[in-house]
Amino acid sequence: MDHDPLRRGFAEFVGTFTLIFIGAGSIMTLDKLLLPATNGSAQASGVYGSLTLVSVALAHGLAIGVMASAVGHISGGHFNPAVTLGFLVTRRLAPSLALVYWSVQLLGATAGALLLRWFYSDSVRAMSNLGSPALGSGISVWQGVVIEGVLTFFLVWVVFATAADPGGAFKSIAGLAIGFTITLDILMGGPLTGAAMNPARAFGPELVSRHWTDAWVWYVGPLVGGAVAALAYEWLYLRPPTSIQCLPLLGPSPSCASITSAKSAAISSSTRTRRRVSLALSRTRSSCIPSLTKRSRRIERPSGS
Repeated sequence: MDHDPLRRGFAEFVGTFTLIFIGAGSIMTLDKLLLPATNGSAQASGVYGSLTLVSVALAHGLAIGVMASAVGHISGGHFNPAVTLGFLVTRRLAPSLALVYWSVQLLGATAGALLLRWFYSDSVRAMSNLGSPALGSGISVWQGVVIEGVLTFFLVWVVFATAADPGGAFKSIAGLAIGFTITLDILMGGPLTGAAMNPARAFGPELVSRHWTDAWVWYVGPLVGGAVAALAYEWLYLRPPTSIQCLPLLGPSPSCASITSAKSAAISSSTRTRRRVSLALSRTRSSCIPSLTKRSRRIERPSGS
């Protein structure tokens, strides 16, 4: 992986820009297509939005899946401050580089939102606030925080399992699993919270549209959920293995018994080998001593005659 902050930062910028441009752009494109049918009604827009949920979920999932496959070998394919925080708290990313990642991720999200603002009319932009996430009907702010936290937990868990874990399948499936995770998260949480799972995904459209209603939900939830997922996976599967100690309180467990028997077999095998070597050396010495004695006698006889 390239360690140049400029190259890695630009890869993160492009990936986050793609997420906003394609993900939020898909929402606004659907709003534009449905605008004649809804006549600007928020309720009708919500009904039609539910029918187009699959399209929005696939747009976000494909955007991240493709970009993670494209530049994952350069920057790791975070495109998400919550993912970057997970790598930071597990000491897999330097703090200085994490600051670079966060800066370019927010910048890329803002650039994508600004371009979308230029493309669409005021009426289309007003329907979804440039694709900003929003709480669904009957969802409180704390429910939204928990939903976003759980959805982000799934995302960061899969990122660590496929990209951070040396035994993961990143080389085989690249960003496919990460993209699918985003898709399934949106299919569940899209109508409830918008399923941002990403502070940058919320920040860009919110900043450009100046829509900050309950904005903290999409920062606290993903950051907490991502940090918990990263620490849990690191502690359970990526930390160095510790030595196993058998404590025969009520008898050794099967695993300890197998370990004990293996140690005993190794010790007995080593003992037998040492005995064989000692026996061979003793035989060699015993065979060498008579020959030396006979030779010395042969040498002494001529001197005595």
